[in-house]
Order: sequence, then C-alpha cells, then structure tokens
Amino acid sequence: MSLARIRKNDTVIVTCGNDAGKTGTVLSVNAKKGTAVVGGINVHKKAVRRTEKTAGGLIEREFPIRISKLMPYDAEKKAGTRVRTGDKEGKKARLSVKSGKPL
Repeated sequence: MSLARIRKNDTVIVTCGNDAGKTGTVLSVNAKKGTAVVGGINVHKKAVRRTEKTAGGLIEREFPIRISKLMPYDAEKKAGTRVRTGDKEGKKARLSVKSGKPL
C-alpha cells in the first residue's frame, strides 16, 4: 500500500467508522504504523495529571486513525478521490483522479 497518497496538511474525508463523511486536515502522519492524526476526527477525552504547567483534568484530543480509512478530499467535486502521479508543469505531482487537478 502506498502511504504517499496522504501527507501532512492534506484535506481528507473519512470513509468508514464513527466519523464517516467528516472532513479534516492531516496534522501528522506515522508511515511506519500506517496512521494519521486528523484535526477534529477521532476525538476522545483523555485524563491529564495536574503539573506545574497544566491544570489537569479531562481534555479532548485527536487520536490516530488508520490511513486506510482516509481518502484525499477533492474540494471541486466535494467528494473523496483516488490519487495518481502525473506531470504538472514539468514536475512530478499528485493528481486527483476525479478532477485531474493537483492536490
């Protein structure tokens, strides 16, 4: 599976699970584990211990989600799209299959 289809700062849509249909921006990618952290997706409450710097208590935090559940979002078509590589102005680029425009 090629993990290069999802990169940091990409807009993605969730294809399955509790957050199916939601879109968000990728905050980080862990290629070794095959996961990504997406803003506003897979949010859970986490108990944090009080320290000198933090107040502690329950905080809401985005947790990693499998890359296989994510699909790049094509804003022009307002849907998820597959990715192909192509030549755009003499440079190698990731292109949307639906619209043909670079991601």
